[in-house]
Amino acid sequence: MNTSEDKKRLRRKAEAARYRLAHATPGAAAAITQSFFNSISIASGVIVAGYVPARGEADPLPLMKRLRTVGHPLALARVAEKGQPLHFHLWRDNEVPLKSTLGMMEAAADWPSIIPDVLLIPLLGFDKNGYRLGYGGGFYDRSLHSLRMRASVLAVGIAFAGQEMVLPHDERDERLDWIVTEKNSWQVERI
Repeated sequence: MNTSEDKKRLRRKAEAARYRLAHATPGAAAAITQSFFNSISIASGVIVAGYVPARGEADPLPLMKRLRTVGHPLALARVAEKGQPLHFHLWRDNEVPLKSTLGMMEAAADWPSIIPDVLLIPLLGFDKNGYRLGYGGGFYDRSLHSLRMRASVLAVGIAFAGQEMVLPHDERDERLDWIVTEKNSWQVERI
C-alpha cells in the first residue's frame, strides 16, 4: 500500500465532500460550539489555538469567541517555514489575520509568540482512531509532535460528522485526542 498516493486520492474526494457538507449543514458552527462545551472540560485560562475557516472547513470561530468570553486566551498559527512546525501567536480581539502565501488566514509575525495548550484543528477527514487527513503539508503533524515533546497538549479535530472515513496512516501522523462535530464529540481511545 502506498500511503502517500492513497492520501492524495482521498484528499480530492474528501475536499469535494466537505464542500457539500458545509453547504448542507446550516447551523453547524453553533452545534459544534455546543458539542464542545457539552463534552470537553478545560482548565480556566488555558491557551486555545484555532483557525480561520477556509475552503469549506467546519467553522470554529463561534467556539473560539465563546472560549475567549469565558477567559481563554486565543492563538492563531502562522507558517514560518516549509517543512517546519507552525508558529503560534496570541490573537487579541482587535487583530486581523493576514492571508498567507498558501491562501490561509494566519497570525502576523509581529504578534506575541505563545505556546497553546489546546489546538482546534481543521481537517479533510478523520477516522475513529483519531487520525486526520490534512492538506498534505504536514504542518499540524509536525506541530503536534513538537508540542507533545515539550508538554501536554490537547488536539481537537473540528469537523462535520460526515467527514468520517477510513484513513491510511503512517508513523508521521499524529493522532487527535478529541473529535468534535455538529452531531457529537468523543474522546479518542488510546491504542
